[in-house]
Amino acid sequence: MNKTAIITGITGQDGSYLAEYLLSKEYNVIGLHRRSSINNCERVNHLSYYDNFSLEEFDLTDPSDCSQILEKYQPDELYNLAAMSHVGTSFNQPSTTFEINTIGIINLLEGIRHRSSHTKFYQASTSEMFGKNYSIDPNGEKYQDEDTPLIPQSPYAVSKLSSHRMLQIYREAYGLYACSGILFNHESPRRGENFVTRKITKYIGRLVNNKISKSTKLKLGNIIASRDWGHAKDFVQGMHLMLDNDIADDYVLCTGQTHTVQDFLDLAFKIAGFNYKDHIEIDPELYRPAEVNYLKGRCDKAKKALGWIHHTSFEELVNEMVISDIRLLS
Repeated sequence: MNKTAIITGITGQDGSYLAEYLLSKEYNVIGLHRRSSINNCERVNHLSYYDNFSLEEFDLTDPSDCSQILEKYQPDELYNLAAMSHVGTSFNQPSTTFEINTIGIINLLEGIRHRSSHTKFYQASTSEMFGKNYSIDPNGEKYQDEDTPLIPQSPYAVSKLSSHRMLQIYREAYGLYACSGILFNHESPRRGENFVTRKITKYIGRLVNNKISKSTKLKLGNIIASRDWGHAKDFVQGMHLMLDNDIADDYVLCTGQTHTVQDFLDLAFKIAGFNYKDHIEIDPELYRPAEVNYLKGRCDKAKKALGWIHHTSFEELVNEMVISDIRLLS
């Protein structure tokens, strides 16, 4: 009998890739999305031809909705990818961020506990929880892993840390099979347009296709921030491996390499035949009130326990995103 999986946040980058991956493994997939007056399902519209894929409207902040959906489907697995996920926006909307990212997870955990206790639960945690903190190895290399203390630097990161800790409590107190994936930055051509990587590649797409004048500058904030960037398609496989394991635990997923926003800029513009210095403008208004300048993960635990590895290099990722947006805007 085929397994059933529920994915919240199905309309996002990760949700769409995860749905494709689980469908390739013959899961029955139910995608949950917020009601909207406009069609926001463009990332998953191509999945409508699958008989074992369906979409339902859903409100993560409504406890009764969470309980009803779990009672209705009794899923084998539930992947919670729904979130208010933009760090900058979280400073302007801290209450909404906490309501969705923390209270929403409590609603799901309570629903599983009382309505579907066999369901395996995956929570999308984030490397932003580390904030400015890092560990140092004997060679003086800075990194973050499962043992690095978490010191969040934004309302988004605080809300994610709260849900991360709450999940651990439910796992220990009630014996739920619940895992957190502490994912470092993962991108793709499906990345939201308000994230810096996609902001860069979409600007290049417009520039190449003469949709904007060469005098129109790309406004950016802190370009010396370092991030550990991987491909979302690789990371969703790690999510599945966590729930396919015998023991519920929390895992870092990352590439183990770090690059600055400036590195991303330089490579992306070179792919299109431009020099980024001719096209960007630093806007102090785009700096975060509290910056996180360095994120570089180590995922030895996931490699050993799950057999997970990333496949896409930084160069391959940037090239794919640039070429995709050039084609999209042609």
